[in-house]
Amino acid sequence: MNQIVFPQSQGGRTLGQRLAFLVFLLAIGAGAVYCVMHLLEDLAPVRESSAFPYILLGVALLIALGFEFVNGFHDTANAVATVIYTHSLTPSLAVVWSGAWNFIGVLISSGAVAFGILQLLPVELIIGVGSSQGFAMVFALLIAAIIWNLGTWALGLPSSSSHTLIGSVIGVGLMNQMLHGTNGTSGVDWSQAMSVGKSLLFSPIIGFVLAGFLLYVLKLVVRVPALYQEPKKNTPPPFWIRALLILTCTGVSFAHGSNDGQKGMGLIMLILIGTVPTAYALNKAVSAGETQTFLAVSHSASETLQRYAGSAPAAKDARATVEHYVQTKTLAPDTVASLKGLVDSIDSQIRPSETIAAVPQGNVRNVRNEMYIASEALRLMEKQKAPAFSSIDAAVLENYKHQLDHATKFIPTWVKVAVAVALGLGTMVGWKRIVVTVGERIGKTHLTYGQGASAEVVAMLTIGAADAYGLPVSTTHVLSSGVAGTMAANGSGLQWRTVRSLALAWILTLPVSIALAGLLFWLFRGLF
Repeated sequence: MNQIVFPQSQGGRTLGQRLAFLVFLLAIGAGAVYCVMHLLEDLAPVRESSAFPYILLGVALLIALGFEFVNGFHDTANAVATVIYTHSLTPSLAVVWSGAWNFIGVLISSGAVAFGILQLLPVELIIGVGSSQGFAMVFALLIAAIIWNLGTWALGLPSSSSHTLIGSVIGVGLMNQMLHGTNGTSGVDWSQAMSVGKSLLFSPIIGFVLAGFLLYVLKLVVRVPALYQEPKKNTPPPFWIRALLILTCTGVSFAHGSNDGQKGMGLIMLILIGTVPTAYALNKAVSAGETQTFLAVSHSASETLQRYAGSAPAAKDARATVEHYVQTKTLAPDTVASLKGLVDSIDSQIRPSETIAAVPQGNVRNVRNEMYIASEALRLMEKQKAPAFSSIDAAVLENYKHQLDHATKFIPTWVKVAVAVALGLGTMVGWKRIVVTVGERIGKTHLTYGQGASAEVVAMLTIGAADAYGLPVSTTHVLSSGVAGTMAANGSGLQWRTVRSLALAWILTLPVSIALAGLLFWLFRGLF
């Protein structure tokens, strides 16, 4: 089997490639300037007594964007693998095209995936993100994920950034529980972990089966021999095949941005909240009208909870009682009354202000933490069906939870732009290793046009469906398993050495990232 030679190795870039590369660099530069300007604008009203928070913010942001940069090596490189390998687009143009659609996907993302992953973390680490433990958590998560991703990339293995980050989250949660001793109640949210784990487990199986089936159907319906031939050296495919492959690349890039692109956003928000809470703890975009709606819904939620509180009075420390419920998931007699007291506390701190953005700086962190705890308590009550709220009352509380999340679970546009820029840079630097693995080392024959299109269509639909449900999936796992499925369906055979390496990386990612993140969290707690 002759190895495909990419255009760059043929003696420099063409004029079109140079222009595409220049456009890409200009877009990256414009994005970076936009991010810096908006960050400085957000920080302008903030008054810190020392430069340390700003230094810590800068270091943490660089590490977080470094994670997204490395993510580009793996996941985004998979999105461009088929169009580069089949010479449908030159590498420079493919990276620019994919980056643009990643960017669009990132911009319209809801943030559900980002905050869904953060729900795995112990609640005291989330609300205490500005403490030494909070910073130790964020740095441990990011550095552990970067180390494993770089290691697997160096071996040319399409490892999953999603898998790695979730393993790191679990590692921090487990270590946090161990450090609290036998009385520790807050570790990993295993019910949420099971939900996330199922999506990561079944998505590669879905990719393998559906991509193989799609190729089989394609062969029955579209009897065009050119579609099932391996790419010719440095020769683009026929126009219609080229258009098909570019379309599927576009879909995977968009889906990747809307799902995978979110994973670092939640951590960046934790960094911002921890270092400069007065600027980012509450959503400054909530208008005066929306604030009045929040207060009206808050009053209705308080009345609703009062009806279910029974005769039990609220605890003296309502917030601590509700936080204990979130940690233990055990409903005490005074939990509902305490939650009602927490709702009233949030209302009393916001009502004197015309907008949520006008909450006094000294109260911002406390209001945000109380909102987060109240939202998590309502989520658990809905999940446990306890208390048994009527459908009307459940709708009132769901509306209130939505209002809380709107005020606390938000992602500024500049953060999305920064993630898109980091992903694009990572793809540009590290695409070749992954492209060669996907194109030549999974099957015993070269990847054909039909196989590439089938694998990408399935990846696009699978990631899109997961994004609709707020579940994280791995572009790497779905696409590489899809390619393997098409090889099996085509009777081409698989290179079992590569398949074993991919499977080993998939199996080892969780335990290694759990152990690495747990160890780093333990070390960083002492450092901070």
